[in-house]
Amino acid sequence: MASIDLPKSPNVFHPEKPSAVGSRNSLAQEYRDQQNEVNQLLEEETNKVVHHLTAKLPKDVLERLDVMGSIKEKLYNYFNQNYQNMFNRYMVTAEDEMVKKIRNHIDKEETKVLARYTPKEIADLLDAVGGADKFNTGEVEKSIVNMYGHLQGHIQRGVNELETHTNSILRQKTDTGAFVRGENAYSIVKCAFKDNLLKPKTVSDVKLSVNILDSELISPIFHYQVTVEYLVKDLLSKHIMDNIDRVIEQLKDERIDQGQEELSDSEIIFSKVNQVENYTDDKSDDPKSKRYSIIARAIFDRISDLRAEIDPATFDQQNVRENIKRIMDIENIRNRGFNTAINSITSILDTSKMGYQYIENLKNAREVLIREYEDTDVANLPDERYQIRLRYFDNAQLIEERKAYDVQVKSFETEVLHLWDILEVLYQDAKRPFKVNDFEDLAGKVKDKIRKGKEKNGEPVYENIDKAWDEITFVKTTETEVERTNRTYIYEKDKIRQKFIIMRNRMKQMYGYQYPMERRVMEDRLSFLEREYFKFEYSINPYHLNPGLLLDVDITSIKRKKATLDAMANVLNEFLHGVSKGFTDAAFASFSRRRSTVREDITQSFGSDPNEKHAAPESSPASAYLDLINSDSPASVEAAPKAIPAPKAKAGVVDAKPSARKSGGSRRSVKAADDGLKEV
Repeated sequence: MASIDLPKSPNVFHPEKPSAVGSRNSLAQEYRDQQNEVNQLLEEETNKVVHHLTAKLPKDVLERLDVMGSIKEKLYNYFNQNYQNMFNRYMVTAEDEMVKKIRNHIDKEETKVLARYTPKEIADLLDAVGGADKFNTGEVEKSIVNMYGHLQGHIQRGVNELETHTNSILRQKTDTGAFVRGENAYSIVKCAFKDNLLKPKTVSDVKLSVNILDSELISPIFHYQVTVEYLVKDLLSKHIMDNIDRVIEQLKDERIDQGQEELSDSEIIFSKVNQVENYTDDKSDDPKSKRYSIIARAIFDRISDLRAEIDPATFDQQNVRENIKRIMDIENIRNRGFNTAINSITSILDTSKMGYQYIENLKNAREVLIREYEDTDVANLPDERYQIRLRYFDNAQLIEERKAYDVQVKSFETEVLHLWDILEVLYQDAKRPFKVNDFEDLAGKVKDKIRKGKEKNGEPVYENIDKAWDEITFVKTTETEVERTNRTYIYEKDKIRQKFIIMRNRMKQMYGYQYPMERRVMEDRLSFLEREYFKFEYSINPYHLNPGLLLDVDITSIKRKKATLDAMANVLNEFLHGVSKGFTDAAFASFSRRRSTVREDITQSFGSDPNEKHAAPESSPASAYLDLINSDSPASVEAAPKAIPAPKAKAGVVDAKPSARKSGGSRRSVKAADDGLKEV
């Protein structure tokens, strides 16, 4: 009997047939009542959340939330959707696929026994000759790993969606916190919610800008036009920094072994600065300088001004510069960072069911534009849509962007002031003579009488006093160097916005219900300036950006649905987690590892003197550290004087002698304390 004639397990896809691909029923479960088990689990988890809400929230909040009604149903539906539709189906698929793999493997083994014309010794010989890459279970293992990897990814994405929905239900509103949370919240440059112009009651527009700095990118990004010399020097700089870090770590270990005081944060920085001259110097013209100890100066001379492309007329495969460029191109240093970011955002959008019909990847400009729909006319687009612009900025680009921003702000001021002057002239011409129309007319009418009274008392007249306030915005503070180099333009923008309001009110006051040609022309011009100004203000001020990656997201979503908002929140968090290291405070991170935090002489308590007869026996460093934490809590420190009115030991006195610091122990005691904390 040939192996192809043996019966095989059916490869069927069906949601209900037992052991079919994608089924929620499995023969491996041996007739268990699966639905009853799922209902029991969902009921228990829902009740836990509801009981937790009823215990934590005030009574008046519970009455408004209607906990036993709508929230319990929503929680039950979310649990049911995430558990039943994702976890259960993928687990059943994984079980059945593994059973089929094992069944096929058994079929192959039975085929070997049935093939009588093939001696067993030859089969064993083929097994031995095949090596590690043949006749093994590697493919089966890869399939199992892939299945459980996809399962974990789907479950994690489902948990993120559940968390987002739960937070939205509890807050009963949509805000900036729904997008970026945790260690990446600082990266938000601008987030603005506003009503849609076409459908202000039902649809909202959201602008979100995230700036990831160069120092926080996991994979560095370079511009396409950057020279090979710059790439080589950047690699050399990182190599020098790694060597300096290794020297400093060795120095810190030696001081701890000798029982000396640890280096402070400033001492570590100074030590690193002093180590720089051991690896490089400023003698760029000397071929024997330290900066050329790793790569000779002749190499740098060859690759000077060598960019991404070489002129075909001068290209020679045997030249030194061409081969150096080939090494850089093979390592893909120039394109690696930006390509990684693009692959990350597009793959996350695909797996998050956030499809897009339009993508424009400007590779050499380090910019990519992704839109959900190709059309750009908002009148033809649905109410749920998004647009993503991912762009890398260096310092030179930001300088030019800031110059253009300055010019645009000045241009708005000029145009608004021109319309202001036209309206002022028409307003003055429309005044009726010999009649008080406003405060200026009233002041001019009584001006002479006021002057006579002021001259008698020797007081200055109002017209002779310098006016610093223009009655539109408050007086602007004198700029310092900080404001000159980081312009916010808040004062100028407020002034323009106030002038818009004043001009519109002035036209209503002048014309009332009449609409002559002058009013219509000015209102059209005012509406145009307002529309363009608010579009400009909606953009990002480049003075607030730092060199790095800018993720600019424009979202339009229905207020009561928020489907795109919730899905984009998961996309952004996953993207930032994949490309950004996040903000790390080096001083804060090193503080938790210092040996000084586990010293015995830092213990402060209001208890009895440890030198008395009934002193407590010595304890391990871990237990001593835990006792220290428990005894130094604010509650215990405040309550202790009330319980013991006359303490014998002085509180708050720390022995700062070097001998006491040296007795803190070696790294072994610190490691023991850390291990004890990990066990707790």
